[in-house]
Amino acid sequence: MKIAITGANSSVGLNLLKHIASETQIKVIAGVRSENALKSLPESDQIEPRIISYDDSTKLASSLEGADCIVHLAGILIESKHTSYTSANVDATAAVVDAALKTKAKHLVFISVVGAGADSPNAYFRSKGQAEELVKQSGMSASIIRTPILLGVDTAGANSIIAAASQTKTKILGGGNYSMQPLDIDDLNKAILHCCEKQVAGTSLHELAGPEAVSYRKLIEKTAELMGKKVEIGSIPIWTAKLVAAINSRIKGGGFTPAVIDVITTDETVSSNADKALDIELTPLLTTLGKILGDKQST
Repeated sequence: MKIAITGANSSVGLNLLKHIASETQIKVIAGVRSENALKSLPESDQIEPRIISYDDSTKLASSLEGADCIVHLAGILIESKHTSYTSANVDATAAVVDAALKTKAKHLVFISVVGAGADSPNAYFRSKGQAEELVKQSGMSASIIRTPILLGVDTAGANSIIAAASQTKTKILGGGNYSMQPLDIDDLNKAILHCCEKQVAGTSLHELAGPEAVSYRKLIEKTAELMGKKVEIGSIPIWTAKLVAAINSRIKGGGFTPAVIDVITTDETVSSNADKALDIELTPLLTTLGKILGDKQST
């Protein structure tokens, strides 16, 4: 089997490439946006690095030609002057879907987010929901996996938690009293490979979350405890953070916006976890935290 991955230089993409190179005989087209991004990819006879663009679906199809399954990871949470949710999350997905149809790929795996909805009042959740609709309407055999916060070495979520837990005192949005259900990045990538291998007909939608619901505050406290530390957690009022974010993002033309704050502080709720459907044995939260801490863990 040959898989094409977009956003192969992302934390999920790099982890997936390592899984493939060390545990399988799968061949991979690793798609990234720039020459600089190519340098971050692991070297393996199984991995074929390619620079791709979402501006022309015909050229994108040429770049992804030969893949039995396409895994679309690329997307953004934080907009910039040059990249919007529409261009990065919706238009890029449209290009990948079109390229998948042109190349006659057998299956498409799209990584979305818990809370996605085409009618959501939140611009980020709405863009991911609109992208999901493009996949559903394609008529392809496809798997959509919605994820919560992802924890793994060098993921944004893990780095933020470790940074907060490393302090004697820290302040976080709303005191961190919102619920999360962290998913181990290794579990996600096992699920992705399961979808690529099974290639179930039609479009399936899965919400895959970790085994334990926990407040962000408690997550930081647990991490600090594993590091042999104790952190005093204070609160940044969410309304204040939104006001500052609105002003700064307007000046900068992007960045940390009120929409991003809403994404971060929204409770992650999953009605039915897809671990059994995707044949995944979820990693216990403490095991995941131990993996991301590595030698930072207290002995």
